[in-house]
Formats: sequence, structure tokens, C-alpha cells
Amino acid sequence: QGQFVESGGGLVQPGGSLRLSCAASGIAFGMFAMAWYRQAPGNQRECVACVGAVHKEYADFAKGRFTISRDDNNMMLYLEMHSLKPEDTAVYYCTTETKPRSWGQGTQVTVSS
Repeated sequence: QGQFVESGGGLVQPGGSLRLSCAASGIAFGMFAMAWYRQAPGNQRECVACVGAVHKEYADFAKGRFTISRDDNNMMLYLEMHSLKPEDTAVYYCTTETKPRSWGQGTQVTVSS
């Protein structure tokens, strides 16, 4: 279900901020609830946040620090992250909220001093 290209990751110090972007194609983007997932080394992939037409949901670790948004006209998904912690280090992916899901290459976020 679609192709996704994530960008915007990088190395940031604890307490810093990043804005991740995801360009979608091959999908009726506006028809789907979208989500950000992340996977840290040795861990399972976990949901960070999802956004539908009207709803937004966040994992507990993301509440108050991360904001998900979407631009349906340009088929873009965003994730603003603030007050980053070392435990936020992971590869971040965007995909549809519902299965079946397609996965892109992801974008690496490293939080380290």
C-alpha cells in the first residue's frame, strides 16, 4: 500500500528537536490514516503516532513532545519532535495506520551528546 520516503533524521543532542518528513506516492493518501513507527536496535518496531482525518493518537512516550501532521494536497506526513532523549534513538518510518503496510528505508534519528 504505497511507497514512502522518509527524511529529516540526524544526530541531535539530548533536549534538541527534529522534524521528520515523509513523501508518499502510489496511494490515495487522503483516504488513509497515517502513522509514524520507530525501531531501535534489538527492539520491535513500535507505533509513535497516527493521524486520520480528524484524530491524532500518540504513544505515551510521545505525548507532549511529538506532533504528527499531514498535508494531503502534497501527500506529506510530518513528525515534529522536541525534548529528544537518548531513548528516542531509532530508525523512524512512516506508513499507513492499517494493514497491509508498506515500509520505506526509514530515517535514522540519533540522540546523543
